[in-house]
Amino acid sequence: MRRGAAALAMVAVAAACTPRARAVNTPSGLRYTVLARGEGRAARKGQLVSIHEETALQDGTVVYTSKGGRPITFRLGGGQVIAGVDEGVTGMKVGERRLLVVPPALSRRTSYPPNTPPDAVLVIDVRLMTIIPDRGAP
Repeated sequence: MRRGAAALAMVAVAAACTPRARAVNTPSGLRYTVLARGEGRAARKGQLVSIHEETALQDGTVVYTSKGGRPITFRLGGGQVIAGVDEGVTGMKVGERRLLVVPPALSRRTSYPPNTPPDAVLVIDVRLMTIIPDRGAP
């Protein structure tokens, strides 16, 4: 396993064992567990958001991480990230952390993360860092 994979696997096990942490299954097939609550307004489609994420395969092999580096900034619902991340981040509050289990249908990609089988289920530990206000918004 690559660095961080053991920690990610432990988070998944801890989330499954925590009485208050219940998995949510969405109609699209995304499954997520809230690991830490956030504060403020919920992120919604069209907003510019900034996240940290660590993406692993189901066996715990980390294939991508932004932790320790710059957060990822994207327009929520704009198709700039895989559909599972767009859906999984929607509704999060700043500081919230979720563990997403993203099925292949929601992780269609050409090069993200590199060297990842196209039919792989991805396990993504994501934290919403900021919701960036639109410059023209009041």
